[in-house]
Amino acid sequence: MKKGLWFFAVTGILALVLTIVRSSGSTSSGVLYVYCYGDYYDPAIVEEFQKETGIQVIQDTYDTAEELYPIIENNPSRYDVVCTSDYMIGKMEDNDMLAPLDKDKIPNLKNMDPVYMKKAEEYDPGNTYSVPHACGTAGIMYDPTRAKGVDFSSWNALWDPKLKNEIVMPDSLRDDYMIALSRRGYDINTEDPTQLKEATADLIEQKPLVYKYANDSARDLVADGSAIVGVVWNGEYKYIKDLNKNAEFSVPEEGTEFFIDAWVVPKEAKNKANAMKWINFLCRGDIAYKNFEYLYYTIPNTAAYKKMSPEIRNNEAIFPTEETLERCHSLRTLSHDGDALYSSEWKKVKGD
Repeated sequence: MKKGLWFFAVTGILALVLTIVRSSGSTSSGVLYVYCYGDYYDPAIVEEFQKETGIQVIQDTYDTAEELYPIIENNPSRYDVVCTSDYMIGKMEDNDMLAPLDKDKIPNLKNMDPVYMKKAEEYDPGNTYSVPHACGTAGIMYDPTRAKGVDFSSWNALWDPKLKNEIVMPDSLRDDYMIALSRRGYDINTEDPTQLKEATADLIEQKPLVYKYANDSARDLVADGSAIVGVVWNGEYKYIKDLNKNAEFSVPEEGTEFFIDAWVVPKEAKNKANAMKWINFLCRGDIAYKNFEYLYYTIPNTAAYKKMSPEIRNNEAIFPTEETLERCHSLRTLSHDGDALYSSEWKKVKGD
C-alpha cells in the first residue's frame, strides 16, 4: 500500500473506533421506556432528564388503568417504569407483576411527604413497589352566590331540589356509587347487594336534578356557569377558580374518594437501573414543583412545598388536611361477582 493511502486508511479506522467508543461511553446511558396517563407531567422535565443522564426517554400514554393492565400482563418487559392508579397497583402486586424498588438508588425518597407515604401503604404495604406521583380527592365544586341556602358540607346537597337541573355528576359507575354509598355511610367498595340497591334507588331519585353526567368537561360547565354544582377532582380547583372567582370546593363530611397515582417498575423490565434514576429524578424538589405547577394536583413532596407560596400551600382544596384525609378512601378492584352486580345496577340508573 502506498504511504499516503496507508495514512488515510489508519486515520479512517481511528475515527471509526472513536465513534464507536463515544456511542457506547458515558455520553449515552441507554433508554427508558415510560408508560403513563396522558399529559401527566411537565413535558419539559423529559428533556432535562435526558440532558442530565444521557438516557433516551421513549414515552407511551394510555387513558384508563384497565387499558394498561393487559398491556403489562401480555408483554411484561415492554416498559421500564409505569405510572398508574392505586387499585391497579394492588392488583399488579397480587399477581406478582412488579419489581421491588431499589431504595438505595432513590435517595430523594427523603422528600416524600410521610402522610401520603402512609396513605399509600393501604395498597402497597411498606411502600415496597411504588412511589406516589400525584394525589387527589373528589369533592363538590359550587358557586355559593347562585346556590343560596344549600349546605355543601354533605353529599346531601346533591339531592337538594333547589338545584334541579344544575348539577353535573360524574359519568362513571364507581364514582357515582361512591357518592351514593358515602352519603349513606357505607363502604365505597361494598359488594353488599342490599346497600347497592339502596344506592341505585338514590341515584335514580336524583336524576331529575342532574344537568349532565360528565367527566373532563365537568370543570368547564361549572367554570362558565352552565351549572351551579359539579363533582370534580381537587386538581380542577385552580382552573375553575381562575375562571369563576365565586367557586368554592368542599370535601363532604361523610367522606369521599381519594386516589394516589404512583410510579412502579414491572418485574420483567429491561432497564430497572434507569427506572430508579427516573423515579429519583421525579422525587427531586425542583422537579416535583414543576409537575405541581403543570398539574395542580396534590404533589406529595416536602421539598416542593418549600417552593410554594403560603397561599397555595395552605389551600385545603389543593392540599387537604390530615383530618380530611382520614375520611377519604380509595377505590379497590371488585371481585368478578361484585363487578357484575355494579354493572347491573348501573344500567338501572342510566336507563331511560
